[in-house]
Amino acid sequence: MQFERKDILDIESLSAEEISFILDTADRMKEISKRPVKKVPTLRGKTVVLFFYEPSTRTRTSFEIAAKRLSADTLSISSGSSSMVKGETLVDTARNLEAMNPDVIIIRHYSAGAPHTLARLLKTTSIINAGDGMHEHPTQALLDLMTVREKKGYIRDLRIAIIGDISHSRVARSDIMGFTKMGAEVVLGGPLTMIPAGIESLGATVAGNSDDAVRGADVIIMLRIQKERQQSFLYPSDREYSKVFGLNPERLKKAKKDVLIMHPGPINRGVEISSEVADGPYSIILEQVTNGVSVRMALLFLVAGGVRNVNSD
Repeated sequence: MQFERKDILDIESLSAEEISFILDTADRMKEISKRPVKKVPTLRGKTVVLFFYEPSTRTRTSFEIAAKRLSADTLSISSGSSSMVKGETLVDTARNLEAMNPDVIIIRHYSAGAPHTLARLLKTTSIINAGDGMHEHPTQALLDLMTVREKKGYIRDLRIAIIGDISHSRVARSDIMGFTKMGAEVVLGGPLTMIPAGIESLGATVAGNSDDAVRGADVIIMLRIQKERQQSFLYPSDREYSKVFGLNPERLKKAKKDVLIMHPGPINRGVEISSEVADGPYSIILEQVTNGVSVRMALLFLVAGGVRNVNSD
């Protein structure tokens, strides 16, 4: 297939065929990172701007590494070092950036829909959503899908348990849509105060408790409690949360024997997941990080250097 999208804004708008195409492209990109010289000239002469309004380690670093491995020029901007501290709006900042003719702007923003706004306004620059508020985190979902497909060989009919702060997690929303589009069963667990009403409309089911969510799971994705997004405390204490909802060796026994343990990071050890599980034989958390570079290389290639742009030079 030909990939014709100018922007990568969410999982919701991607078809299963497009997701598979992205994952296939990422599989091919992964080989580049295994070479002695980890660089190809694919995006030479292209400019990628990383515009992050929120803190990030894995996403920001992997996007920068991905761009550099494809030989693109990169520029990093944070809200604190931009003219936004002087009162400039997001739209004006983005329009000024576009006037300098970058090829891609990668944006993480605290407001849901910010990448979509930029994509509508900026006609020549591609926008990639690196996380917008509590809405979506599409590249995280794509790397999660890649990692599961790589380890299991398929996604269809797998039971995926997602446990934790569902309400405030953009990763949860993207993962629910991504895995269900690819034919998996998604089950949610966590405190009822952290599971939003109507979440089933995305295709998931809500388990009665964490044990039920874990039971028979092929994959368990644990989520961080996002205290920075909560208006009030939604559970008694970290200790109580760990006891009732955390993933420990005893609770893990209820899953399938070849279960995969995942976490988007950062991990709060001893709260949502114990160190024994996070560092144990079923954990593929670091493999998620590795695949994050490959997925982001694939997306940069597809929006800035792939078939859509083959005649643009």
